[in-house]
Amino acid sequence: MNENFFADYKKFIVTPVDEKTNGIEVFDPKNFASHYILTLSIYNSRLSNWRDASKYDIDVEKSIKTVLKEFNQKQSERYHLELLELDRFNNYFVLALSSKVKFETKEENDGISYIVDRMLTNPFYVGQGWFNLIGEKGRVERKLFCCSFKKYEIGNREHQKKDNKFENITELIPKNGEIKLIKTL
Repeated sequence: MNENFFADYKKFIVTPVDEKTNGIEVFDPKNFASHYILTLSIYNSRLSNWRDASKYDIDVEKSIKTVLKEFNQKQSERYHLELLELDRFNNYFVLALSSKVKFETKEENDGISYIVDRMLTNPFYVGQGWFNLIGEKGRVERKLFCCSFKKYEIGNREHQKKDNKFENITELIPKNGEIKLIKTL
């Protein structure tokens, strides 16, 4: 066989479709119709804060990132979740939920409850071993999270003032970029 027969093989490489969409696709908020901020805490928790999870051999941050990565890969056509806040001294974490379908006002509660209770609970409960974090009442009800949410709407953030006080520190910085410290007594 001639050694140069496959010399131009690079023209024939086709990357599998699944590999392109699994985690490589960049989140673009413009592609989603609605956004929500979810606050999740453990239902009937055995923890006072996230640091206590190490007693049960659970790395909370790693678990959350693993579940969110898998969720985003499976649900990339409909939803996207992103971790916004996780403080080891608290017993809750904050997620951003983006949906390509806009929920009606009456359907928001049911839709978000479905996502949390059906799509997120099982990967955390079984896959990450979070069943150890809840008490007997939570196990009987097979409920892992308490969830609250609020719709995220981007408003006009250009130099807003409340009660003649600046909300944004950049408003105090002069145009030339110099910051001066002023000592008041």
